[in-house]
Amino acid sequence: MLETLDVSRNSLSGPIPAELGHCVNLSVLVLSNLFDPPQTNRNSSGDSLNAAPNEYNYFEGSIPMEITTLPKLRIVWAPRANLEGKLPSNWGSCENLEMLNLAQNLFSGGISSVFERCKKLHFLDLSSNKLTGELDNKLPVPCMTFFDISGNLMSGPIPKFNYSVCSHLPSLIVGVDSAELAYMSFFTCKTRLTAPFPFSGARFVIHNFGGNNFTGPMQWLPIAAERLGKQTDYAFLAGGNKLDGLFPGSLFGKCDGLNGMIVNVSNNKFSGNIPLKIGPMCRSLQFLDASKNQISGSIPQSIGDSRSLVVLDLSGNKLHGQITAGVSHLKHLKRLSLAGNNLTGTIPSSFARLRSLEVLELSSNSLSGEIPKSIANLRNLNVLLINNNKISGQIPSSLASVKSLSTFNASFNNLSGPFPDNLNVMNCSGLIGNPFLSSCPIASLMASSPAKADSNGDSQANPGSATFSPIEIASITSASVIVFVLLALIVLFFYTRKWVPNSRVQVESRAIKVFTDIGVPLTFENIVQATGNFSNSNCIGCGGFGGTYKAEISPGIILAVKRLAVGRFQGDQQLCAEVNTLGRVRHPNLVTLIGFHASETEMFLIYNYLPGGNLENFIKERARRAVEWKILHKIALDIARALAYLHDEKHEESVPRVVHRDVKPSNILLDNDFNAYLSDFGLSRLLGTSETHATTGVAGTFGYVAPEYAMTCRVSEKADVYSYGVVLLELLSDKKALDPSFCSHGNGFNIVSWACMLLRMDQAKEFFTAGLWDAGPHDDLVNTLHLAVTCTGESLSDRPTMKQVVHRLKQLQPSSC
Repeated sequence: MLETLDVSRNSLSGPIPAELGHCVNLSVLVLSNLFDPPQTNRNSSGDSLNAAPNEYNYFEGSIPMEITTLPKLRIVWAPRANLEGKLPSNWGSCENLEMLNLAQNLFSGGISSVFERCKKLHFLDLSSNKLTGELDNKLPVPCMTFFDISGNLMSGPIPKFNYSVCSHLPSLIVGVDSAELAYMSFFTCKTRLTAPFPFSGARFVIHNFGGNNFTGPMQWLPIAAERLGKQTDYAFLAGGNKLDGLFPGSLFGKCDGLNGMIVNVSNNKFSGNIPLKIGPMCRSLQFLDASKNQISGSIPQSIGDSRSLVVLDLSGNKLHGQITAGVSHLKHLKRLSLAGNNLTGTIPSSFARLRSLEVLELSSNSLSGEIPKSIANLRNLNVLLINNNKISGQIPSSLASVKSLSTFNASFNNLSGPFPDNLNVMNCSGLIGNPFLSSCPIASLMASSPAKADSNGDSQANPGSATFSPIEIASITSASVIVFVLLALIVLFFYTRKWVPNSRVQVESRAIKVFTDIGVPLTFENIVQATGNFSNSNCIGCGGFGGTYKAEISPGIILAVKRLAVGRFQGDQQLCAEVNTLGRVRHPNLVTLIGFHASETEMFLIYNYLPGGNLENFIKERARRAVEWKILHKIALDIARALAYLHDEKHEESVPRVVHRDVKPSNILLDNDFNAYLSDFGLSRLLGTSETHATTGVAGTFGYVAPEYAMTCRVSEKADVYSYGVVLLELLSDKKALDPSFCSHGNGFNIVSWACMLLRMDQAKEFFTAGLWDAGPHDDLVNTLHLAVTCTGESLSDRPTMKQVVHRLKQLQPSSC
């Protein structure tokens, strides 16, 4: 009689039992769920103690045929569950199947003749697998509210699907019961993934073909008439394929039947001209990304009739002629990218009408004339890129009044005259290649002393010119040998466990591997004794994989011992992650891994103890005492330095680039002098160790996780930049990332939204914690606030690198007197 079965957020392994096929009334089956918020333990006063760990099931094989033939099955939810093999040749008796999510698994082969009987299927996510072959034109894609085949190896054309099978589908607003509602958060996340802003209509349809090897022209829109409507937003996503032929103007034929439309056909091989009447054809167009194609001709004047456009990206094509004045009519436009074309003429002064514009990219064209002074009217402008053109004249001094401007690049032009010393830019590298422009003071200083170290000891030397002393070389070599031996021991340990599962260690190993000599012998016995046998009275913190305990090994020598829960999901991998990362990483603002122990019954890591507690408690206690700006600045700079080091390409081959993935106040520790140290690298190397940008299950903490990471599971260094920006906002204010006071503003409102709102209202003063604004300096505080907001930009390209953040914070260094 079982109707709903949810086993997500566990540590299950092995095959999915075929015996579930006997549950003939089973309607909802949830095997994994990436976006279910972790539960929180709370004490008697309601304060959060620790978040539940992000645990995931790790199944073997595919979904048994016995399950696919269940007659009442409506929902199967199994993203990133390690499923593999081929999809069933025919999805059995699936007349009632409505939602199927098998994203981020290892399925291979084709999907021909798989879902022909699934007449009610309106949600199908097969993204990020290894599927091949061509799409079956019998798939009911036009009828689907959500279809995602992105990130596979599909080939052939995007077919003209069968539009005549939609009569049996429910309406777009599907009635859901309480069991189904629990799994719709993923639906919302996917909606946000496909656009830089939430859909505004009451209904939405998403068809995602991106990131495959589809070829041929695109001559029709894969949406049925039943799915059209003035309350419907539609996203057609086909970027990153090999589609060719003329620019697909036919995609916009049904646009006026929609509330809003999003089109992404970037990174393909489309050629020809943009339709002259694209504006009247598609007045509801909100997002158009046709970048990195071979589109030629000029930008049509009628583009200005698409008054709903928020993002227009035509970069990396072969467009020529002048920038049409029609673009200036797009009053809601936030991002305009025309870089990498053959555009000529001047930058239109009418761009001043684009009051919502945040990003303007015009680089690598043949634009001439002067920078319009009216650009200074764009009060929301964050990024202005006009490099590699033929622009002349002086840089308008009025640009300095654009407080939001964080990135400015006008290099390799014909600019002349003085350099405005009050221009709000990160550095002067954005003005090189202008022979008639007076030299930038900062650039001259850096050029004259490229290897000079700052007062805090941070080397500014060219990375390519680094040299090492014999002692450093010996230290690096020794560390590499230790890590190699350590890895070999760990591999041997798990190898014996795998191939001798029934064996038991007769004599328990109690060895402790020591990385750093502290002058006192470390043994299993004195660690256990110093923690009071891991007594709660010595517990100084709790995390997803275990508690951390204070241990006084000898008078005056205190350590922190992180005890890992043996047998929990990826406990062993967690150990390896921290050992293999922290054992090699050394920086003054990173916690030091002193040693570790691993046995059948006990696992723990030994760190240096920091008596100042964590930044989360520091921020809480700050309400009871005033904190000087120079202390807050020091903490912000220390953490920025640590992250810049982690993200940097190291000279030592044994030291990897690291994405932390869980930057938050509780993972930032302080000593008694307010020196800050970044800790807890377990999440950073737990998953996705081989990619330049990893595709993993979402780790981290809600409120600090970057939007693109939460939506796509793709993480890069820019995800850490976002988290750092949130921490910086908390450090400046008296609010938490998800402060209860934000509830009145509606769902999704957080500290980032609050900061942006106050800046737009010119009420920055209201953001800072009590006493901080009065103590000043006001300009530095506001500039730091702008930097934090820039770090949390929606677009990855808008966020600075951590190295740029460090540079900017040094420019805002408080006076020592």
